[in-house]
Order: sequence, then C-alpha cells, then structure tokens
Amino acid sequence: MAAKRVSRTLGWILMGLVMVGLVGFGATNFGTSAGTIGKVGKTEIDANRYFRELNAEFRAVEAETGQRLTMEQARLFGLDQQVLGRIIATVALENETARLGFSVGDKAVRDQVVQIDAFKGANGSFDRQAYEFALQQSGLTAAEFEGELRVDTALSIVRMAVQRGVVPQSAYIDALYAHARETRSFTWTPLELDKLETEPGAPTDDQLTAWYEANPEPFTLPETKQLTYVWMNPEEVIPTIEVDETVLRALYDERIDEYQVPERRLVERLVFGTAEDAQAAVDRLASGEIDFPALVAERGLALADTDMGDVTLDDLDDAGEAVFALTEPGSIAGPADSDLGPALFRMNAVLAAQNTSFEDAREELQGEYAADTARRQIVAMVQELDEILAGGATLEELEADFDLTLGTLAWTQGSAEGIAAYDSFREAAGAVTTSDFPQITLMSDGGIFALRADRIDAPRVQSLDEARQVAVDGWTDGEKQRLLTLQAEALLADFDGGASPNSKGLTEVVETGLARTDVVSEAPPELLDAVFEMDQGAWRVVPGFDGVILVRVDAITAADLDSDDARLVKQGFNERLSQELGTDLEIAFANALQREAGITLDRAVIDAVNAQFP
Repeated sequence: MAAKRVSRTLGWILMGLVMVGLVGFGATNFGTSAGTIGKVGKTEIDANRYFRELNAEFRAVEAETGQRLTMEQARLFGLDQQVLGRIIATVALENETARLGFSVGDKAVRDQVVQIDAFKGANGSFDRQAYEFALQQSGLTAAEFEGELRVDTALSIVRMAVQRGVVPQSAYIDALYAHARETRSFTWTPLELDKLETEPGAPTDDQLTAWYEANPEPFTLPETKQLTYVWMNPEEVIPTIEVDETVLRALYDERIDEYQVPERRLVERLVFGTAEDAQAAVDRLASGEIDFPALVAERGLALADTDMGDVTLDDLDDAGEAVFALTEPGSIAGPADSDLGPALFRMNAVLAAQNTSFEDAREELQGEYAADTARRQIVAMVQELDEILAGGATLEELEADFDLTLGTLAWTQGSAEGIAAYDSFREAAGAVTTSDFPQITLMSDGGIFALRADRIDAPRVQSLDEARQVAVDGWTDGEKQRLLTLQAEALLADFDGGASPNSKGLTEVVETGLARTDVVSEAPPELLDAVFEMDQGAWRVVPGFDGVILVRVDAITAADLDSDDARLVKQGFNERLSQELGTDLEIAFANALQREAGITLDRAVIDAVNAQFP
C-alpha cells in the first residue's frame, strides 16, 4: 500500500511538472538575463520556475473566469505572493533534502520518465521524439527536466517522512462522530408578542440614554455624498417627437407577420417507417389498446421528440387539412404523409388567428418609434455635451441650455430610488469624489446623466436629540421582548409542576430525531443551538422571530459508534484528518526550515519577471 501511495504521489508530481512546462511556459524563457530570484539557504530559486508557476496561475484564473487577468489584478488578489510563498516553501524542503544528501539514481529517474503519458507514442510506449518535443515546447532541456525530476523524487521522500505516521487518536474520531451524529427530540412552543400581558410604559431619560449608548448601530449614518446631477430621460423626450403617418404604415408593413398571424395548431407528430406500420398504430389507438404517449414511448422516444410546436396549415403540407379539421384537443389525424414519412398527428390546442389592423397597431407603433427616436436623439447629444462640460460649463448651465432635469440627492450605498435605481448612476455615484469633473454617462434605457459631488459627509453617529423617536422605538421593542421573556419564564415554573403548553392555551410542536445540521421550520437557528446545549427534561426560553420560544428536550439519542455506517464515516474522518494534519505538519516544517536556512530575494529580478505579464 505504501509503495502504491508513493507511486501515485510521484506520478502527480511528475505530471504537474510536465503540464506546467507545456501549458504555462511556452517555447522560450521569460526574457530576463538573471537566472534566480533568490535563495533559501544554499538552494537557488530559479527565475524561470517562478515565471512558469505564476503563468500557470494566470491561465487557471482566466480559464475559470473567462476574462484576461492583468498583473495589477493579480497583485490585488495576492496571486503573485501566493505563488512566491509556495515556491519558497518547496525550495526550503529541497534545500533540506540536499543538506541531508537524499537523492535517487538514474534508473529511478528513467523509470519515472517512461511512465509519463505525455512522452508516449501512438503505441502507448515511451517515444524519444515525443519526449524531446515536449521538453522543447516547455523550454526545458532533458538535463534540466531530469534534474528537476530527480530533486522532486527525493523531495517526495522527505515530504512522506514528515507526513507519515500522523494518525488521530481513535477516541478523538469517536468524539467527533458522536458530536456530529447525536440526535435530539424536543417540544417547542412559540409565544409571540401579541400574547404580551403587560405593555411597557414610556422610558425615562436615563433608560433612553442607556439604550442609545448601548446600541449605536441604529443611529450611525453611513457616508453620504451630496450630489447634484442633470438627467435626460427618454420618457420626457418622447412627447416631443412627431411621427409621420407614412413612416408608421411602413413599419406596420415591415412587421406584418406580427400583426397578421394565421390560425395555428399545437401539434405532435409520430413518424413511421411504412404506411402499414402507421395504420397498425391507428388501429391500436382506435381499439383502446394503447394511447398516444404510450405509443411514443414504445418507439423509444419522449413526447418532446414529437413536438412540432405551433404550426400553420401550410407548415403541415399534405397533412394540413386533416389536422386542421380536428376540433377536440388530443384528437389524432393520419396516417398522412410528411417530409419524414408516414406519420400520425396529435392536435393539442387550437390557436385562433390574430388580425391586428393598422389602426389598432398605430398607438403601439407610434410609441415604439418615438421611444427609439428619442433614444437616438439623446445619444447624438453625448459628444456635444461632453465637450461643453470639458470647456468648463456647469450642470446648472446644461439644464438651462439643453432642457435637462436638474436634481440633488443625498446618496448612500443603500440609495435605490428615482435616478439611483439605475446601475450606471449608482456606480458613478459610488466612485465620484469632490475633485472629479462631471461627464456624460449613458443609462440602460437610453437616457444620459452627469453628476457632481458637492460634499461628502463622513459616517457619524446621530445625537440622541436628532433621533429620539428611533431610540424610543428601539427601547420599546427591547422592553417588550424583556417583558415577554419574563412572562415565558413564569410559565416554565408551571410546566415543571406538571402543566403543559396546551393547558395554557399554547401550541405545542414536537420534533423527533433532529441532528445539529437540521433546520426547524418557522424557527430561528438559535432554537436548535439551544436544544443541543440542554439536558433532557429541561425547559428553556430562547428568542424567536416575533417573540420567544419555550422549548423542552424530550430525548437525547447518542450516536451508534459501532454500526457499519459509523465505521465508514469514521474511516473517512480519520483519512481526511490524517491528510490535513500531515499537510499542516509539512507547512510547519517548511516554515521552520525557512527560518533556519534564511531567505534572500532579489526584488529587481522578481519585478522583471512580473513585468512580462500585461
């Protein structure tokens, strides 16, 4: 088993090395004359290695997102630092491997090379030409590749030595399983605010001040931008558009297929090889031996395979008259010829003809034409307005000279009404600063706007005088919840004495065998959290959505640690945890090696490598 594991690990290392070379690097080095970007101890960090791995990360991100990644974006994501850190950790292990004198012989390297699929020919055996071509494409010589392979193979020995034997204690695995698979049965009763027996009075000044100081969030105003904007909405321009009657009639004629729609049918068609087969199917349908869906299934088809959609008389060719003669949905016509052969046709619905006259369509055509014309007129103004703004004109002057709508807005990230409902406006408002000059921006409906930030107010906490009613409402809500909790706790004493929620006119809900990961319908997650903290038979009051919840644990069912399912799950726990612990141990070991050996980096060479990316 250990040998297979080593082989599998080496295989992935080798294939990873080859694929990084083939996919991530290309046919040449990255272009700098410097050979290394630094050292860990005495082991150099190859600059081309850093380039290949960073390039592979770029390609992976682009394959996942479908968008080209720039170096600036990569830095924002920390991608370059992640790659550099990963290489440094690996080189630290390589440095230790070299210090310990671990290596593998030529035969071991050869055995690994001939097993790599990328180096095999059409017959499945190692092919020298394929090997040389792959290395040429990766920018590596055979000596370089085999040298790296030798190092990686020795490195895997060190890695396995670090990770081997990390086995969690069985008691720990049992405890994890017992915690995860324990279930509880319980009874819960909602007590909502409308059941509150004592309404709170008005708060005193001291109570209100204490609540205000303890709850700053409701009184914290976000950053607010005081904006001035001009806006031209197509809806305001449309009434000014005059539409010529001949233009509307031409539009109507162009779209005649929309306004003059012939009668149609929803039809399914089942084609047969011969007319005799089709007739035999008709006879079976007539006798009641089979219905149409079963006949379709008998042919190995789904009803979707027979669906023709809505068709006109002309669409059905020779079968048209027969199908259009049917009046009852579900009726069968045929056998009749079709372009695919003899067929049966099931008519599922009659769609009446639609004949919309020009007079009836006129209002719609006029509205669409006017809207399109308004949008085109507005777009045509963009360049002129931008040039005027660039020349120093104010938004107020644009309003006066071009009949734009001028407005102001106290904008925050949550603003979404009026012009702030447009994505383009919210994006511009979020980015604008008081030093920015207004510029014309297009909107999704064809409108335009420009905005100016007159002032940006930093987030601040309102004074109690400014938001007294908010404080009063908040205190009152909290006091109602407190009083209802006291009312519920008084009921618990009755329940301990033998009373039940039902006897108090409350509704009981019984839940059986729920695990920690289950969800209780119509109750907050805090209910289940509380249940798994309680002892059997105990009652507790927990917050609800609109009041409180009284809950009692009826039964605690421990997990069966010896079942077949438990053994399988615990085995999976053990394997995953062993891998995670082994990985953590390797990371800790690599970090210790880095500190001991020391790291030196040449930032100029690193920057030169990074400069090769767009």
